[in-house]
Amino acid sequence: MFDISKLQWTPEPLPCKIEAGRIEMTTHPRTDLWQKTFADFSSDNAPVLQTKTSDQHFTFRVKTSFDTKGTYDQCGLVMHLNANTWLKASIERETAEICHLGSVATNHGYSDWACCDVSPDVSEIWYQLTRKGSDFTLEYSFDGKKFSMLRMCHMWDCEGEISFGVYACSPQDSSFAAVFSDMDYQKLSDD
Repeated sequence: MFDISKLQWTPEPLPCKIEAGRIEMTTHPRTDLWQKTFADFSSDNAPVLQTKTSDQHFTFRVKTSFDTKGTYDQCGLVMHLNANTWLKASIERETAEICHLGSVATNHGYSDWACCDVSPDVSEIWYQLTRKGSDFTLEYSFDGKKFSMLRMCHMWDCEGEISFGVYACSPQDSSFAAVFSDMDYQKLSDD
């Protein structure tokens, strides 16, 4: 079971309700995570609720439920060390008809984005983050049982202690409620 009481906010708290095994947060407008690539801006002000670990091999799983409202609204799983080093997975709303399931890896201050289209009717999804040293995988599931690969990557500057958890943001002038539940953390064998 995941100890929700160890989660801490970075950079600042969102309005939220934290109960046993469940977090509900409401986003602030103009919050985002992105660094430089193919865009003329950097943003590292999305509220992140995360915990720390030095475990070199683990899996963290979380279910997200959401009702996004505006362009680029998103919520999901994150591993955030600082503005230059982080990894996230989420469904990002572009319009009422177009949504993207994607992941972003940011190394040395540059983000990349890999995505595919998903139905705008999707309002919940499970994510799984697995760490093995400085290598990470992100997986997703629409039923919480069958998981598929979203990304495998190496994260520079992630040799020791890292922070991971959940985030939600609204890069434009909108706001929405995101719910995180079914959180589970498993330390894995280094074999």
